[in-house]
Amino acid sequence: MKTFLHLLLIFVLTGCGKINVFEKNVHIPLQTWSYGYKPSFTFTISDTTATYNVYIVLRHTDAYKYNNLWLSLGSQAPGDSMLFQNINLQLANDQMGWDGTGMDDIYEVRKNITPGPVPFKRAGNYTFTIAQIMRENPLLHILDVGVRVEKL
Repeated sequence: MKTFLHLLLIFVLTGCGKINVFEKNVHIPLQTWSYGYKPSFTFTISDTTATYNVYIVLRHTDAYKYNNLWLSLGSQAPGDSMLFQNINLQLANDQMGWDGTGMDDIYEVRKNITPGPVPFKRAGNYTFTIAQIMRENPLLHILDVGVRVEKL
């Protein structure tokens, strides 16, 4: 009984900590991502002394016919204008198949889009906008796209 109470206390104390993660995923209507559909994600940074990992989260089906996905990522810091960069998101390779985790014919991949942890220098709201820029429009078999920001 005493051991059970100790385990319960440890579970309660560790389970009440604040999770320092922002994650939001947006469903791609009809698994058909057109150039005009550009999901936007806004989150608040209050701790400018910390560093963060920034990920793109993507869910696709096994029927997706490419091993990569070109994205235009817009990022806007508080008080700044939107800056854009193109990202080649690798989703598979010939030797190992699809990256990420899969269940049935659906795969989810989380890719860090920065070379390492990054600081956010100003407190406030940050916005990311994601657009697909593949040659195919609309792009088929993409289920969801999102952004994940983890405080380290």
